[in-house]
This record gives sequence, structure tokens and C-alpha cells, in this order.
Amino acid sequence: MLVGVVFLLILWMLYRLRLKQKSNQEAAVPSALTWEELDQIVRDQLQKWTADPFLDHFSNDEMYRRELLRRTMIRQSLRSCHSGDRLQKEYVKDIIVEIIRPLLKPSKDYWEMLVPFDDPIQLSAKDKFDILLYLYFQRYGLEAMHEIVQRYGWDQIKTQRDIEGEEELGYVVDEHDVSQAYRQERPVVKHEERIRIIAQRIYERYKGLSVIDELRDLRIEGVSGGVNGLIQSAPLMSTGIATGSSHSASRSGIHTSKIPRSYDSVWMFYQGKSIRLGFLSFESERELKRVCQTIYKHGAPGPLTEVDGYRVNDMKDGSRVVVMRPPFSESWAFFVRKFEREQPSLSHLISADGSADVIRLLQFLMKGARITAVTGAQGSGKTTLLMALVQSIYAFYPLRVQEQAFELHLRQLYPNRNILTLRETENISGQSGLDVQKKTDGVVHILGEVATDPVAAWMIQMAQVASLFTVFTHHAKTFPDLIGALRNSLLKTGMFHNERIAEQQVVQVIHFNIHLSRNANGMRYIERITECVPSEMTNGNQTFNRQLGKEDIHQQDVSTSSSNSWMDYRSAAIQYYDDQANSSSHTYKNIIEFQNDRYVWVNEISDVHIQAMLSQMTDYDQELFREWIASGRENVVA
Repeated sequence: MLVGVVFLLILWMLYRLRLKQKSNQEAAVPSALTWEELDQIVRDQLQKWTADPFLDHFSNDEMYRRELLRRTMIRQSLRSCHSGDRLQKEYVKDIIVEIIRPLLKPSKDYWEMLVPFDDPIQLSAKDKFDILLYLYFQRYGLEAMHEIVQRYGWDQIKTQRDIEGEEELGYVVDEHDVSQAYRQERPVVKHEERIRIIAQRIYERYKGLSVIDELRDLRIEGVSGGVNGLIQSAPLMSTGIATGSSHSASRSGIHTSKIPRSYDSVWMFYQGKSIRLGFLSFESERELKRVCQTIYKHGAPGPLTEVDGYRVNDMKDGSRVVVMRPPFSESWAFFVRKFEREQPSLSHLISADGSADVIRLLQFLMKGARITAVTGAQGSGKTTLLMALVQSIYAFYPLRVQEQAFELHLRQLYPNRNILTLRETENISGQSGLDVQKKTDGVVHILGEVATDPVAAWMIQMAQVASLFTVFTHHAKTFPDLIGALRNSLLKTGMFHNERIAEQQVVQVIHFNIHLSRNANGMRYIERITECVPSEMTNGNQTFNRQLGKEDIHQQDVSTSSSNSWMDYRSAAIQYYDDQANSSSHTYKNIIEFQNDRYVWVNEISDVHIQAMLSQMTDYDQELFREWIASGRENVVA
């Protein structure tokens, strides 16, 4: 009897203890968590997991070493997850999922404080966009944003109103567009998917790049922030439009926007179009500043200080990032530019009517070792075309590349070729890098961008003596502008002091110019391919002597200074200097032009370039080139 009572008493005590533990667990997990509470829980847990472990907590050294390695991996992932390394980012997000999964129950009350998945009316535009982007990423991977844009026409020009109430055209996606897409999708988000979406939101607030974090990883051409809206210190204008970052839409299709701040600025570069994502905002200047100070940190390029003002760097995935800060810029701003990582082809880039002749000409320019300038405005596709042109260069030529930041990544596109790329650093200038290239057995030199006077001047020298031929990009609008800009660079660097001689040096180097353009709809095309041929320059002394006459020169003796002789001398001198000032040092003509949405062959290639190109080609390519030239002359537009 006594044993039975004791047994029942023990069972009762165990039951009470189990109830107490269950109540403590329920008390540890509140019925509704806020974003701030979740953020703090994740931060505290990651801080605990990244701290150095205590040796006396482990039974043997092997377990200690494993735990130390695990914590080291977490620390490394937290340091590099925001630098364009998606594997590290997903690893950190998985850790966050494991932390928050026990805290989030499949109950409606648990989501109302975070994201009200079950009530679309209460969802913000950011919530709807995150849900759409997550679901599309599950279906299409890195093409998720491309599929959304194409399906809902987010790349179409819209009419909106500026702060003065005037109508203007632009590419903008606002809350109305996101809500409309969400209504059409009617997504059903499962519990595990909800946890993943919450984890992404926590990650981008903690270690990620805020509202652009997931967008930056997708296959778009770029993203930027802090490039529109009122700056923090600017007073609000006295207009009838309220301030803020939200947007409303009228039935007429005219969207009226509120005045945004600089931290409400998020832009996406997509297929040559700059699209403003008006429904996204960094919410505060502090958050925009945090993103700017984080996004460029790959490879430890150094701090972004008021003295420096800006940083240009590349990210782990090859994206170029430029960050600016006050007082150099009026507000904190960043620009991420992404380039095609898959090997681009000329047939893919050039697709309008008549593109076959354009592609063949570009291929023969590279095989014929012609010094070529690729020009055009920003975003016109110069870098992508340059990547594609390398494919037409003979594979047995060693390539040497000079860039300000790694953008071309030619060794990843052509891993079997002899390619070495150099870039500028804080202690090594572009000029020093170009000097070193002369000692690396390079045959073909590629300059990612001729943007400074010293680089332009050295490019001229390099094209003359240091390489077989050179390919470079430039921002000139016309061919005369290109020649003038390079000539002025030679004068500014002190290499030449005579404008005419400097121009002669330039035109003797530049053989062809490929000029790219982009229309209002974002379509990229080759506007023209221009050929340059130096003119036959007459020796100045011979011209002077011919105009003046040898007998007149002998008459310029001091003892016989007649008035007629002086007038003849003066007239000849005026004529000589007039010829020097007005005669052109070169002639140029367009070989192919883009007219009426098709490529047209308008002029023949000069014989001097044809012979020079044939001398650099293999026998097989020589035969193909001769046949192509013969057929092309029949298609020249009179």
C-alpha cells in the first residue's frame, strides 16, 4: 500500500514538472513577435554561435576543433555574404531559418505583426513584392525578375506627374503595379515558405543590402540607389503634393507621385532602361548609408571617407560597384552594374536586318588586327560588345587587359587563352599598369575604358610600338570628337605641343570606330562603323619652298632688301600657315550605318586597310575576306 502511494506521488510530481516546463517554453515564445524582437533574437544567437568556444565544455579535442571550425565558417560567411557571394548568403539565411523556425507557429496571430499573409489588404507593396519575387525565384531562378517584368509590362513607358503637377514620361513601377500583379497571381504561401520570406527580410536588415538585396543577385543589368529625391538637408517645396514614398494611381493611367527623399530612391537597370521602383524605400538616410558602406567591401578596398569621396570596386560575382558620399556627392548613392557572365556572341547582340554584314565586318576587323575604338554613351553596351569581339581575335595571340575595375572577366569567358588583366589600385596607377604590360609578351592590348589623359596618351604610344593592335572603349559621341579628345589628351600630358602634329599621331593610330547607341525604348544597336585613313602629308619645308621659290629665298639677302621680294615672302608665308591650319590630316567615312531599323552598307573599305588586313590574316581567312569584300561592293548604297 505504501509503495503504491509513493509511486502515485512520484507520477504526480513528474506530471507537475512537465506542465511547468511546457508553460516555461510557451512563456519563452510570445504569442506575437515584432520585427525588432526577431532581429534581436537572431543577433544574440549568431553572436553566441560566433564567439570562441570554451575548451572545458567539450569532452575531447576533436569535438572542440569541429565546433571551432563551424564557428569560424559562420564568421567568414557573415563577413562575405553581402559581397555578391550567393552561396555564403544562402548559408547565413539557412542559419537564420533554423533560429526562427521554433519561434513562428502556423497561426494567423503570429503573422499579423510581421507579414499578414492571410490578409492581402493589409500587405504593403514591399510585402507583396517579396512574396512574388520568392515564388518566381522558386520557378525561374535568377531569371525571376525578368519573368515578372515581361509578364506585367513593368518596362513600359508610363505617364506620371512631377512635383509641379506637369505630366512627364518615364519608366516607373509603383504600388498600383505591384498590387495589380499580386491580385492576378493570387499566391498561396505555405508555412515553410513564409519562414523563408521572413528569414530573407531579417537577413537584409541585418547583414544584407536592405531592399535591393535579393534584386541585386538576379539577372538584371544593374541597380542603384540614392539618385533621386530630396536630400536630407533640403527644405520641402511648398507644393500641393504631400511628401513620402508611396504612390497612387488614377483610372486614366496618370500616376501622381509624392515627393520622395533620397532614401526612397531605388532604380533598376533592365535591358537598357532605367526603371524607378517607386514602391521600394530604404526608409531612412541611416539605412541608405549602411548599404553604401557595405556594398563595396569585397576584397577590403579601404574605408570610404570624406577625403576620398567615392570608391570603385567589383563584387564577388563580377559586378562593378561605385559608391559616393557627401561632400563629394550631394547624397549617399551607389551604382551596381552587372555584365553578362556567359560568353556573349555577336549574333546574339546584333540582330536587326542586315546584321550579317555587320558581324562579318567586326570579325574581319579583329582578324585583320585593326586598332578599333568602341564608343557610345553609358549603358549602350560597349563592354558587352568588347567581350564578344575577343572571340574573333586569333586564339594564339596573348591578350593583355587594363581596367579601372575588373569588368570584362575575359579569362572566365575564354579560359584556354593567354590573358592577363591588370587594374588600378590605390598605390598603382593605370599608367604604371600600362608600363608593366610592355614587359609581359602581350600581342593584343585591350583597354576597358580610355577615361583619363595619361591613359589616352599611353594608348597612342602602345598602339604604335608596343602591340600588334589595340581595342579600347571611349565615350566620344562622333568620330571627330574621338580624334579631338585623344589629340587634346596628348597635348595636356605634354607629349606634344603642336596641335596638328598631335592630331596626326592620333589618326595614324585609329583605324576603325564602332559607335553604339540606344533609343528611347532601350534598344541597343550599332549606329555606324567608321573608317579613318590618314591623308598624305606634304613636307612643310617643301611646300614653303614651292610657294616661295628658291630664287626668292636667295634674294632675301640683307644687302638687297627690295619691297617686291618682301611682299612675295610675306604672301608665301601667309599661304603656308593657312594651308597648315586648314588642311585636314585625315579622311573618314562610314562603312555601315543603321538606317530605318536596318544596317546598310554605305561605303567601301579603303584599299589601304584591305591590304593591311589581308597581311595579318591566315590563308583561309584571306580567301573568305576577299569573297566577302567582292560581294559587299555590290551592296553599297549609291
